[in-house]
Amino acid sequence: MTTKPPPPDDQPSIPDDVWDQFVRDTESDIRASAPKEPSARARMVTERLRQQDAQDAHEAKRREAKQAKQAKQAKKAKKAKKAKSEPEPTGWRTGPAWQEMDGRATRKRRWLGLLGVLLAVGMLVIVLNPSRALSLLPGRSSTSSDGGTATLPPETAQPSTAPSEEALPGAPTLKEPFLGSPALQYADGAAGIVVPQAKPVGHMTLKQVDFALRKAKEFLVDSNLNPATLRGARPETAIGLIDPRQADWLRGVDAAFNKPGKKQDPLWYATRYDPTELKLVGDIVKTRGRMTFKEGTYGSVAVHADYTFVYPFTQAAAGSTEVSRTIVRRVLDVEVIDPVRYKVTAGKLTMVSYNQDTGNTACYVYDGYLHPAFASDAATGSPASGPTTDPYDRSKDITTQSDGKCGSVSRS
Repeated sequence: MTTKPPPPDDQPSIPDDVWDQFVRDTESDIRASAPKEPSARARMVTERLRQQDAQDAHEAKRREAKQAKQAKQAKKAKKAKKAKSEPEPTGWRTGPAWQEMDGRATRKRRWLGLLGVLLAVGMLVIVLNPSRALSLLPGRSSTSSDGGTATLPPETAQPSTAPSEEALPGAPTLKEPFLGSPALQYADGAAGIVVPQAKPVGHMTLKQVDFALRKAKEFLVDSNLNPATLRGARPETAIGLIDPRQADWLRGVDAAFNKPGKKQDPLWYATRYDPTELKLVGDIVKTRGRMTFKEGTYGSVAVHADYTFVYPFTQAAAGSTEVSRTIVRRVLDVEVIDPVRYKVTAGKLTMVSYNQDTGNTACYVYDGYLHPAFASDAATGSPASGPTTDPYDRSKDITTQSDGKCGSVSRS
């Protein structure tokens, strides 16, 4: 029960019913306005919303920082591009002092000086030896091992004229045995025998044609470039390529090597010198020519090879320094016939002809060896009776060039 305080002496008293109503209204208002503790679910929702707001604020801050960084980089790149496109004023890094420190100006002057020297040397070479200078022009292939002179490209057809004379021919030496000769630009050894691209002909497949071409080259290499053959040995590899069914050919070969003579000369089949008389200068023989093929008899493949070999010799005596060159041109015609269709030996060459013409060797000497003439010695053998010919002239056939007579050469 609520009691009301006694009224002061100077205040009028409040009726009891009014006071009770006031007390009831006051208590109701207090309970309605008093704070209430939220429920657990309400607390969870509130916390989730607070975390989401914080995350959104963090992401917004990160985006602002990234955008600011990108804007800064773009501004820096733009500034660098502008600085690169606009030349710096003289004296600021690009001035003479900076160029000297960098070394570029010095190197540039050196290169210009070197270029001037090279141009002067080139002009001197052209004046003194125009033919050698022309050999360095485009159209010449790889560099030869002899004096750095460019090698002629492979011969693809019979030349129309003989090679031109050297402007300043000079004389061959032990160091440069091909100096003053067209052979200076010939290929070295077997590299000069270029086998053409094979293709089927007649009854022969591509593989059989390729075999014929490779065996023809093997025959030429063994009979004209093999060091043992050159020093007088029998060219056993080349002889072994001849079809055993060609008994007449093989009998002629055996007779020539067993007992050389006018009617059976080993030089018809191979290039040879006597090591007691001569020695080859260096280990290079120069080679120039071409190889072709076509359909032969009975659907075979017929190979035609026409090559010139140049041999530099000096005398075998100790201290000899004089060099003399002998030039041998050989024309080989062979066929490879299908052994399934005809009675031939598989893997062998059928010989058709093997002709040769030799420049600078003694006439009418039939011991089976080459005998080049040296200016310091008396001539060996009988004097030449045939015409004077150019042994480097490949524009003529062998038969029309020498007519079977022993003549002299216009150059070696």
